[in-house]
This record gives sequence, structure tokens and C-alpha cells, in this order.
Amino acid sequence: MDVERRPASADWHAMPADQALECLEARPEGLTEAEAEARLARFGPNALPRARPRPAWRRLLAQFANVLMLILVAAAGGSLLLGETLDATAILLVVGVIAMIGFLQEGRAEQALARIRDMLAPRAQVLRDGRRREIAAEALVPGDIVLLEGGDRVPADLRLLEARRLRHQEATLTGESLPVDKASDPVAADVALGDRSAMAYAGTLVVQGSARGLVVATGAATELGRISELLGGVEKLRTPLLRQLDRAGRVLATIILACAVVTALVGIGIHASPWPQMFMAAVGLAVAAIPEGMPAIVTIGLALGVQAMARCHAIIRRLPAVETLGAVSTIFSDKTGTLTRNEMTARTIWLPEGEVLLDGTGFAPEGELHRVEGDAPRREALILDDHPALCHFLEVGILCNDAELAREDDTWRIHGDPTEGALVVAAAKAGLSASAIRGDHDRHDAIPFASEHQYMATLHTLDDEPMLLVKGAPDRLLAICDRMRTAQGEDELDRGLWEARLHALSSRGLRVLALAEKPHPARSPLDEADLEEGLVLLGLVGLLDPPREEAIVAVAECRAAGIRPIMVTGDHGVTARAIAEQLGFERTGRVLDGPALEAMSDAALADAVLEVDVFARAAPEHKLRLVKALQSHGEICAMTGDGVNDGPALKRADVGVAMGRQGTAAAREAAEMVLADDNFATIVAAIREGRKVYDNIRKTITFLLPTNGAQGLAIMLAVLSGSLLPVTPLQALWVNMVVAVTLGLALAFEAGEHDLMRRPPRRPEAALLDLFLLWRVVFVSALLLLATYGVFSWLHNAQGAPIAVARAGAVNMLVAGCAAYLINSRFLTRSALSRQGLFGSRPVWVAIGLAVAIQLAWTYVPVLQRLFGAAGLAPSHWAAILATAAVLMLVVEAEKALLRRRG
Repeated sequence: MDVERRPASADWHAMPADQALECLEARPEGLTEAEAEARLARFGPNALPRARPRPAWRRLLAQFANVLMLILVAAAGGSLLLGETLDATAILLVVGVIAMIGFLQEGRAEQALARIRDMLAPRAQVLRDGRRREIAAEALVPGDIVLLEGGDRVPADLRLLEARRLRHQEATLTGESLPVDKASDPVAADVALGDRSAMAYAGTLVVQGSARGLVVATGAATELGRISELLGGVEKLRTPLLRQLDRAGRVLATIILACAVVTALVGIGIHASPWPQMFMAAVGLAVAAIPEGMPAIVTIGLALGVQAMARCHAIIRRLPAVETLGAVSTIFSDKTGTLTRNEMTARTIWLPEGEVLLDGTGFAPEGELHRVEGDAPRREALILDDHPALCHFLEVGILCNDAELAREDDTWRIHGDPTEGALVVAAAKAGLSASAIRGDHDRHDAIPFASEHQYMATLHTLDDEPMLLVKGAPDRLLAICDRMRTAQGEDELDRGLWEARLHALSSRGLRVLALAEKPHPARSPLDEADLEEGLVLLGLVGLLDPPREEAIVAVAECRAAGIRPIMVTGDHGVTARAIAEQLGFERTGRVLDGPALEAMSDAALADAVLEVDVFARAAPEHKLRLVKALQSHGEICAMTGDGVNDGPALKRADVGVAMGRQGTAAAREAAEMVLADDNFATIVAAIREGRKVYDNIRKTITFLLPTNGAQGLAIMLAVLSGSLLPVTPLQALWVNMVVAVTLGLALAFEAGEHDLMRRPPRRPEAALLDLFLLWRVVFVSALLLLATYGVFSWLHNAQGAPIAVARAGAVNMLVAGCAAYLINSRFLTRSALSRQGLFGSRPVWVAIGLAVAIQLAWTYVPVLQRLFGAAGLAPSHWAAILATAAVLMLVVEAEKALLRRRG
């Protein structure tokens, strides 16, 4: 195929469908795999050029874009002007190290987000070798035949070959906010882009209907590629938590600067100290009190949480969801595929003549059919030729159906909806071939399934008579059927009998579908009005989708964590209740269905949502009302969804959760989180991870601030009292770097505490540092101050040690005290005095080991001694430092015990 033979893209909409196929050397049944591979090599992948990543130098400069880092840079500049080259160099060196940590971590975060975008790469349903297949959208090539359904995002520019009630949202290209109708008929060559009804353009959204389209352009050659210079970009890492930290940083900077100025003025005014000396003391106070590494460490904690969630199949699309997950108090969940396995299996068929049971589970077409006589099935297998009504029922189930059964890698798979697939598998168990039956009975028209009317309808010719075949919700079809098909012909419909049969099937936990038919004028276009009356009921089929074992465990974990699971399903109320009871839902005595929801006022619904855990026959618009009703009580809710109509509810929910396998592109784009495995247990795992991340961030901040507080107070106290500084500004900066780079990182890797999922959800308005944690920061700051000053005074005054030795002792005391407090910080209130508490975290002891090695080098290596004004310590000095650190840890544990008794 020569590229030159392809007409300009502006001509496709004006070209008849047959000519477009001929021009691209394509066929209605699709390309072969060999042809597709050759074209992929020629035209390249169907992808827009990736956005250029932010240059490294911009990422590096961004690390200095906070007031605390700027204060340090200014302090280094002032020190340099006063001739304190060593101090200035050290400050800039440490600032550079901290900036480099943030720089490298942000690079890792951008790479992680890029990997997440790859995990969310769109998929496309295509015809290859005459069979329906799902492939990555990037593998599409010109000439492919793509199948579209409501909720899909169009993966490439398509010339429509067939369109059934197709409507598209094209705002991404035309700016038109309302959906537009599509058709397969060509239009004039000179019409505007928004009027090219025969085209479906890449990036637009299928709002309604279904279609087949010929790929005419991919990647940069699409209309979207022509008007877009960049696709997306790197998601910014500024979350509400980090903004809260930025505000706290500005407040902290103001306080630190005020203390530094006051300290310098007191030293100059009261103690007559030289102003250069007091300037350096003020610099030292600022350097000591500023937690330089905190923003980088918090970002690392968030990024680790996102990556851990991705490993658990929960893909976070918007980082604020990491924080919000920890506060979720209610989960609205779909049933099929999320709480259940989504392996629909037809277990029973109820015809006017009686019930038929089917053996086997899953998608493998293995099993026999048995007649039920009395209360038990017959032992011998049913012979289909002896039961024409059953044969007709199974054929209708195949024809009014878009799913296909395929064997791939020794595994039977369903391409399409699993519920429809169950009907194809049931027919295969009876020896019927879906491809043969569909080949003998062409489809003339169809009304795709939509939640508004709860049925699917197709038009075929059966026995030389055009027939309208319908498959859908049984209560919907029973309402519009007036007769039923028996072995002897049509008979009056006994609605009471069929409603009892429906109730019996639903009470077994089965999802029930009804099949019906009626004659229809030959090849006449279908309309919803054709289904308002006159349908003939063929029977019911009960489908089993068993609860996931892990979902049962997850529901129990939710209830223990104060999180309320609520089922919102389109199934019959009795079926929904049966599954909810198997899953362990709490309030299953009352079930509200769609009509009841519509009849309720918003105020009544707000009351009912507190008492009902199962909502059946619910449409997507009902989900939005349920979210609003629950949020009116101040609850934080997650909502699952997979369809295009779920978008408003997903956006309104505090955490929208889209299905990664069965969900539409529209649902994924509206959600904050995507489930790669469509599993309810994954939502609970993500909430557990979100709670752990928030917990660890609080622990990290509570650990870091006392180090800075103790150093700042020590310098301030020394200046105000006119005594010697226990640590110099340069030494304080060293301690900050050691603590941030080693000890401070350890808590980000901390496993969740044992009661993490037995606590009530966190209130979203709760302060990051509440009064309890502020008390802990002040309390430990005072302990570290006393320990540091105590060791310094003991060495210098009692032992008569030189000032270098005394300061070396103070610095090592500060680091040792921080290491001891790190063990305390593993648990905010629970005791750390146990085998698990002391030795249960490898990252903590790796960090302590690194800190010990660094401090030994700092204390004994001559170059570092000269650089930082340190000196070697004797074994007795180390013994006193370690004993004091142990006492400090015990005092904090005693404070925890006192709080536990009071709390």
C-alpha cells in the first residue's frame, strides 16, 4: 500500500464507505495479523508525541522555591560577605544535598507517573482475521476495523461504516459542548469539522450507541495530532498536604527569623557582643531551626505510597487521592465484577414448560443440561433436539448478543460483556455454534443496551419472518410482554407466575435476564416505541456471579475500620440482597430500588442513605444523588463506576474509582483512582495504604521538628545567657543533614500499625499536627535540649575537656538522642519497648547504622575534625551519651504510657 494512494484526510468524510475500504485495501472483516504488523512497521504506533519532560535544571531550581531554603541561601551569602567562607560553603553544600534529594525524588515521581499513564493506555476492540479482539490502541493501523460502544474514547480517526443511534461528544476538537449525531452516509467535501457526521475522530467520546469504523489515520496524522502540540504533561506534585506544609513553612520561617533577630539584638544590646559574631549566631539559629529536609521527605512518603498502591493494582491518577483515601468513611460499590468474580455462568433457564439446569462454571463450554422434574433435576443429560423451545431460547440468546467466546492460550475467554458471554457459553454447552447461527441470521438493525431502557434489541430474519429479539431486565420486559411462547404456540402471560419465578431465582443470588420477541416489518429501522407493547416472553435465565472470597474479607475489614460499604447495582433487589448477605453487609433488611429512589425527595433520601446498604435497579444518575445525600452528612465517600454515565458521580465523590478492565475511558478520566483488577478488595487495600502514608508523614514530621527545635533553642539560650554555644552553626547544619538524609527517611518505609484498619476514618479537616503532636514536638525538643546542654556542660565544665571535645559530645548526643527518638516514633502512642518495637523495622536500623558510621567518621577523621571544629571522644564519653539517649527513649515511653492510661 503506497502512502501516495491515500487521499487527504479532508476527503474521507465525503467518500462512500466501500470506496474508503478499497482505498486502504481493507475489508469489512478486518486485516490479518500479518497485514497489521506490516502496516504498524510502516506507519508507526498510534500515539501522539509525548510531552517533553521538564529540563533537569528547572527541576533543580524548583527545589529552592520555598522560603526555608531561601533563608539558608541568604544566610550563606551573609556569611560569605563576613569572610566566613567555611560556614558559607558548608551551608551551601548541605542545602545542595537536600535539594539533590528532592531533585532525584521528583525525577522518580515523574517517571512513576509516566508508568502509570502507560498502565492506563487505552484499549480498542477490533476485527482481526474476522474475529473480535481487544488490543492496545497504540497497535491500531490504517485499515483496521474498530468496534465502538457507548462510553468508549475513539482511539484513532475513523470513517464510520455502520452507526446505530451513535452520538459523540466532540468538545475536545470543536468546542461544541452538546453531543452530535453520527451516521455512515458521506457528506459534502467542504463541510466544517464539526459537521463531518461520517467521521469519528481520535480523542472524542462515544456518548450513546454503537458503531463500526475504518481506521483512516493514526497518531500524529489524526485531527487531534494536528491541533495538539503536546498531550498532557507531567502531573504536578503539589497536593493539599504539601500546600499545608508550605503554609506551615512560611509561618515557621517568620518565627525563626523573629527569634534570630531578637537573639542577635539581645546579644549586641545586653552582652555587647560584636555584631558580626551575633549575625553568625542568628545564622546559626536559623540554620539549626529550619527543617530543610522535611518537604523532600514528605514527597518521598507520598511517592512511595503511590507506588505501593500501583503494586496493589490501585492506580492513583491524581495525587490528592492519596491523602483523601485515609479519610474515606463510605464506599459505594458496584456489584458485578467488583464484589463478585465477574465470571457469569448461566445456571438455570426457566421456560414456560419448566426449568432447565446447566452444569459447569466459568467460561469453558463444558457441562450438561438437565430438566427439572418436581424438586430435583433428571440425572441424564437433556437432548436439545427434543426441546425446540429451549433451542429457540438459546438461539435468541446468541443473536441478541455482541459477545464472542474464544480459546486463547488454553484458556476460554469472553470478548465483550461477561453477562452476554454467559449466554454464548450456555448455547455452546448445548452444542450450538454462535458463529454458525449468526452467519445464518444477519442482523439488520439493533438498539444497544442502555441503562435508561434496560434492554438490548436486535432485528433478524427467523424462518423467513423478520423478528425483533429483546434481552434485558426481567421486570422491565415482563411489564411490556403480554404473551409467552410455549411448545404449542403463544399463550396468555401469567405475570404473577413469572414474577414468582423471578423472585425464586433472585433469592438464590442469581442475576436474572429475560428474553422476548415479536414480529417486525422487514428491515424497518428499530425504534424504542417498537418495544412498548406486544412482546412475547420466551423465558428467564439465571446467572451466577459468585462473591469474591477476598471481597468478603475486605468487607469485614471495612466494617472494623469504621468504613461502611454500600452496594449500588442494576440487579434485581432480591439478588442484590442475597449477595450482600453473603458478603457480610450490615444493613440488608431493607433494599431501595430505582423507582423508590426517584420517588424520594432529596431530604428523604438523605435520611434513607443512613439506614440502607443495598440499592438495586439503580441507574447512573441515582449514584450522583446517593453521593450528594451522603455528603450532606459530612461523610467522605468513594464511588465506583465503569460507564460514561457514571462520570458525574465519580467526579462528585471524594474519591472516584473507575474500573480498569471493564470500565470505559470516560469513567477512568473522571476518576482519581483506577482499579487495574476491578476488585473491591483493592479499594480497601488502597485505603489501608492511604492511612499508612498519612500516618508515616505525621510520624516523620513529629520526628524531625524536635531535632530542629532543640538545636535552635540551644543556640538561642546560649546567646541570651551570654554563654558558649553548645553547637556551632556549621555543626547544627551537619546534624540537620545527617538526620534528614538517614534517620528522617526511615519512617517513610514504616509498615502500617496493627490497628491501622481498626481506627475510625480520619476527619478531612483535622490538622496535620494536632495538639497531641504539638505537645510531643515541644516535649521532645525540651528533652533533647536538656540532653545536649547536659553533655556539653558535663564535658566542658565538670570534665574540663576542651571546647572542641565538648561540642563533639553535644553533637553526638543530639544525633544519638534523635536515633533513640526514632525508635519511639515508630508508634505514636503504642509502646516501642518490645521485640517488634525495637527490632521490627529493618529501615530504622539501617538508618541508625548509617548515622553511626557517619558520626564516627565526623568525630575521628582529621579532615572532618578540622572542618567542623570537632575532636575525638573517649569511651567514657560515649558511654554517657548512649546512657543519656537510652534515658531519653524511656522518658518518651513513660509519657506515652501516661497518655494511654488517660486516653
